[in-house]
Amino acid sequence: MRERVTSTVFVQPRRQSRWRRALAHNIPAYLFLLPALLLFATFAWYPIARGFVISFQRVDLINPPVWVGLANFRLVVSDPLFSRAWGNTIQFTLLALLLGYLAPVILAIAVNEMRHGRSYFRLAFYLPVILPPMVVVILWKWFYDPGPGLINTLLRALHLPPQPWLQSPDTAMLSLVILSTWANAGGTMLLYLAALQGIPAHLYDAAEIDGANLWQRLRHITLPQIRGVMLILLVLQIIGTMQVFTEPFVMTDGGPVNATLTVLMLLYRYAFKYGNFGAAAALGLLLFVVLVAFSLLYLWLTRRLNRE
Repeated sequence: MRERVTSTVFVQPRRQSRWRRALAHNIPAYLFLLPALLLFATFAWYPIARGFVISFQRVDLINPPVWVGLANFRLVVSDPLFSRAWGNTIQFTLLALLLGYLAPVILAIAVNEMRHGRSYFRLAFYLPVILPPMVVVILWKWFYDPGPGLINTLLRALHLPPQPWLQSPDTAMLSLVILSTWANAGGTMLLYLAALQGIPAHLYDAAEIDGANLWQRLRHITLPQIRGVMLILLVLQIIGTMQVFTEPFVMTDGGPVNATLTVLMLLYRYAFKYGNFGAAAALGLLLFVVLVAFSLLYLWLTRRLNRE
């Protein structure tokens, strides 16, 4: 009994001295990290905490904040545009998954199979990612113009009827998804290319010796080898597309007839159009909870893939 007490007494000072030595040894590293941590705390952590507090207050630019409890959440949920905005956001996410999730995979596999011109196509597909988002949106706004727009001009040249791309509720959301896919597919394609180039070459050599064709190699080698990357990018794309704002804000302003009104656009209207910052923070908190759920799913997937 005396030996156990003595060993416990000696272990605690040893651990404390070890922590002190580690702290003293890493003080220069902590000092280098301090400016970045302060900036991150000021522009990331503090706005999140402040938004959480504002969601329970009545806040405007004139009167001091007043605590209202869950009144902001009740106001947001009872708004008829609440369900419409969530429905449009989910619709955009699903359409983006059908087009924007499959397109980079197909492009990466096609470029990876090329014998010549691989660098050229890799650069060509990545160029839209380099352009500023506003430039891309304005460019595609001209493409979709119902009069002299590029797409309708090509349709007329082919003797096909022009389409009201952004002016019709039936085609407005699809038009935004096509724009978003064109602008962002190149960056995702490069990630898939990096994953494809990491597949061992002997797997393809053995498959060719066995007489496997392109589809069999794709099904039994390529897709299983990049399955982990595909799952992670799937979750990241869901998180990104649910925060869509620039495209509908500049292209359609949520129209026509609120057909492209998203959650972030409704949040923007609460804050800067109606001056109700509490309701905007409440809606942002609801979106934050949904995105945190997908982020936890992302962490779970990455840990599971690392274990495998």
